[in-house]
Amino acid sequence: MEPMMITKTSTGMISGTAQQDLSMLAKLVQEVADDTARWRPLVRFRPGKRWWARLFANDHVDVWLLTWLSTQATELHDHGDSAGAFTVVAGALDEIRPDERGALTSQVLTVGKTGRVAVGNVHDVRNNHAAPAISIHAYSPRITRMTYYRHGPNGLSVARTDVTDEPEQDPLPERP
Repeated sequence: MEPMMITKTSTGMISGTAQQDLSMLAKLVQEVADDTARWRPLVRFRPGKRWWARLFANDHVDVWLLTWLSTQATELHDHGDSAGAFTVVAGALDEIRPDERGALTSQVLTVGKTGRVAVGNVHDVRNNHAAPAISIHAYSPRITRMTYYRHGPNGLSVARTDVTDEPEQDPLPERP
């Protein structure tokens, strides 16, 4: 499938030459979300595995469409040297983050709500709801690696680091 070309946004960031800040990424995902004719025909759901499609990419920004059936999730992860923002366009998603003490906290993002992920921040996104969910994600610069974490009594520990150009890998099965 060819990437969907986004020709212009009011932020002007598609043709930018530097890493975009979180407010610009948030504005971009909201603008893409509002242009349903561009992404709605691409929506697919896949039982057992999340589905995603790249909508646009250049050297400075990467925009993705992700779908989530109930119980589908990522793992706790960061986006390497990339900042990110995502907005929910259907359903609801839970975003889980460690707080300053290392405890995991959760917030529900419903349609129109946007999450922001600064470089180095760790989070997990999951659909803990009965209805399917759809979200638009943007990263700047493009993702080149992601680190995944385990949460334990002493906080976070690194599980692995993957070199990737996709927004998120599928979660590993639970380990005993």
